[in-house]
Amino acid sequence: MKGSEAIVKTLIGSGVHTTFGFPGGAVIPLFDEFLRFEGKIKNILVRHEQGAAHAADGYARASGKPGICIATSGPGATNLVTGIMTAYMDSSPIIAFGGQVSMSLIGNDAFQEADMMGITLPITKHSFQIKKANDVVPTILKAFRISAEGRPGPVYIDLPKDCQVGEVTKEAPKKVDIPSFKPVYRGNINQIKKAADMILAAERPVVIAGGGTIIANAAKEVTVLMDTFMIPTATTIMGKGIIPEDHPLAIGQVGMHGRKAANYAVINADLVMAVGCRFSDRITGNTSSYAEKAKVIHIDIDAAEIGKNIEVDVPIVGDSKSVLSDLIVVMNEKLKKKTETEWSKRMKELNQLCRCNMDSKKEPIEPKKLLFELNRILKTDDIVVTGVGQHQMFATHFIDRMKPRTFITSGGAGTMGFGLPAAMGAKVAVPDTNVFDIDGDGSFLMNIQELATLKEENIKVIPVVFNNSYLGMVRQWLEIYYSKRYSQVKLGRHSDFVKIAEAFGLGGIRVEKPAKIQDALKESIRSKETMVLDVYVEPESNILPMLPPGGHLKEAFGGCMNAKGVFF
Repeated sequence: MKGSEAIVKTLIGSGVHTTFGFPGGAVIPLFDEFLRFEGKIKNILVRHEQGAAHAADGYARASGKPGICIATSGPGATNLVTGIMTAYMDSSPIIAFGGQVSMSLIGNDAFQEADMMGITLPITKHSFQIKKANDVVPTILKAFRISAEGRPGPVYIDLPKDCQVGEVTKEAPKKVDIPSFKPVYRGNINQIKKAADMILAAERPVVIAGGGTIIANAAKEVTVLMDTFMIPTATTIMGKGIIPEDHPLAIGQVGMHGRKAANYAVINADLVMAVGCRFSDRITGNTSSYAEKAKVIHIDIDAAEIGKNIEVDVPIVGDSKSVLSDLIVVMNEKLKKKTETEWSKRMKELNQLCRCNMDSKKEPIEPKKLLFELNRILKTDDIVVTGVGQHQMFATHFIDRMKPRTFITSGGAGTMGFGLPAAMGAKVAVPDTNVFDIDGDGSFLMNIQELATLKEENIKVIPVVFNNSYLGMVRQWLEIYYSKRYSQVKLGRHSDFVKIAEAFGLGGIRVEKPAKIQDALKESIRSKETMVLDVYVEPESNILPMLPPGGHLKEAFGGCMNAKGVFF
């Protein structure tokens, strides 16, 4: 068989039933094979290659399985780069295929030639170039292993025409061994025992659960640790949903736009245990003064992350689920259940103070009111995807999620335009679940062309656009740090998202009154196809608290009015 047939057969054999791609001359042989395997595998024809990469990413985050995207050579492949980098920063398993000119033309500046091996080197776990058809199967099998095992991430595969049109003459392997790739899953038991002693001796412990806990499917273990030993538990933006957010000890997101209760816990803790979290600058602020009163336990499957940003007292390399499971066993041997402490009581009280009064009747619509109405109708299994900007931070702060993989966002890269295509990918992964795209007008416009894909492929998502006529997050920074010198942030009200939706053959609803939000949300859910909600929100609303870049966590300012009218 031809190499192109081997590619498709290997994808099918690896459990792939959907890819996201855009054709071109260098991948015609590959796309031709999709016709022959109709019914076994389907390519969703996106309208831009960046949309393909984000859709594959959304698919991967919702399902836990690698998402697949395909583009042609040159600009087709380079259009995947933003999506690949987004997946890399958030440890999302995708496999990106890019066409390439024939081997004889590589290095000659041929038509639509791009050095994708060089371009993708810093933003992938690994990059392959398949030079001959016999290497197709083993390379793709390796890509699946590398992408999904250990700390997940993107793998790029360069496909010169030679490997697609050439004949496979060797028997394909059933599995492959990668001698240099041996992720460590079990933590060192002596380190785990040290951690157990430190936690049980601590008076003011706090857990920070990051995205690695969701990747490891460690929701049960994180919740048991919190419940059994009365440990206040915060999350990063990537860890949102790992624990039920209505739990009295679930103290919310930490960091720049984190809840005051969560940041208070880190500032005053005598022990911080970070699990599947890389201590990014958006979490820590000034690293020299971070957790200055606390000892630090750091659990991560990637040894390179431990000690990289924050000095650690007890490092444990391993899979979050495995390490926490062993840790709980050791702690149970020493103490079956910890009674409520003054610290846990205090954190419960602060947690309640951080539960803001969101039911605002003000006009224009306040963003938190929109999220208040969304919270009323969200089901436990519904998936919320976001774009990037103010709306994203409002969503992380005010939307409650109870299960992992039900909140999907671009954390490390902060990629505007992520929301709509990622929501599309998530819906393909979990077709029987409502998928909401919480987006901003600036972010939504960046990949708005995927509305055409949603219409053509009959994929239903629910875009809810925070239309404030600004690039909201940049505007907020300019208001606070640049004396309201608004440079290049005003978008205006010229983008009529209802009319744009109608131009793509879809429906849309404009919402300008708080009283109309609930009806519009319900109508969009009842609709049989994608319906865009264009919600006019207060143009100069700010998402607070906010930590000055590089500042100490205690310097976070602002907050919100709680139900008792107290500004906290």
